[in-house]
Amino acid sequence: MKPAPFTYYRPTSLGDAAQRLRDGADEGALVIAGGQSLVPMMALRVAYATELIDLNALDGLGTPRVEGDSFVIPTLTRHATFHDTEAAPAPLGALLHGVAEHIAHYPIRQRGTFGGSLSHADPSSEWCLVTATLDGTIHLLSADGPRTVEAADWSDGPMSTTREPDEILTEVHLPLLPGNTLWGFYEFNRRAGDFALGMALCVLEMDGDSVVAARIGLGGIEDHPRRIPEAEDALVGQPLDAASIGAAASAAMQAVDPMEDTTTSAGYRRDLTGTVITRALEAARNRAPAPAETA
Repeated sequence: MKPAPFTYYRPTSLGDAAQRLRDGADEGALVIAGGQSLVPMMALRVAYATELIDLNALDGLGTPRVEGDSFVIPTLTRHATFHDTEAAPAPLGALLHGVAEHIAHYPIRQRGTFGGSLSHADPSSEWCLVTATLDGTIHLLSADGPRTVEAADWSDGPMSTTREPDEILTEVHLPLLPGNTLWGFYEFNRRAGDFALGMALCVLEMDGDSVVAARIGLGGIEDHPRRIPEAEDALVGQPLDAASIGAAASAAMQAVDPMEDTTTSAGYRRDLTGTVITRALEAARNRAPAPAETA
């Protein structure tokens, strides 16, 4: 199939794009970034646009930068940017690199964007999980001016966000991570490149062998990615060992409200919760430095 007819517009600035979206939002104008989700949906006619406002000709929207204690990811930053572990300061750069490798397939990562992924808001979006786990902030622009949304307030259901129809996602801010951070990521899908049935990201601050702060996020299990405080509480103050990992996985299994569909039951996703958290935490433990040898 082919998409329904639409008008194509290339704005000269973000302000121009915001005004154009304001003028056409009620009639079905949409913003396009990488287009890796929107274009196939239009071709299948499950999404319709009266006008596409293409941001790709605008300068400055594709290069991440550090501002103070934040790492700023503009909306057109391609997934492939994070094939380079040094695209962000360590250890955040290694985390983003490790997650990016799991996004779809290599050609899609060359075109798909960080901002487009958050706007699409698939429950299994890796970047939505990263932003939720790290308590990032999402920055928006409309003809009325800028607005900031906390990650916890971004998703309000599958494929749905709190972004207004006339707002453009301009950038995402993530916190820089301290040097004592261990991280682990694990996702399960039936075929490589498919959307994950479940995934977990853990970001742990360590004091020696003990966890002093924990962020545990789940994606693909519920209708949007989120942190699981019950799992975090099971880790803080404990060594990162089999007992604390098991306790965190069990706490998460009890805390989630899993999605269910015709191929995957809620019970399956609840069990999968324990598996993905266990494996993400084990991956973090494996990154711990080896004990120093004594004479």
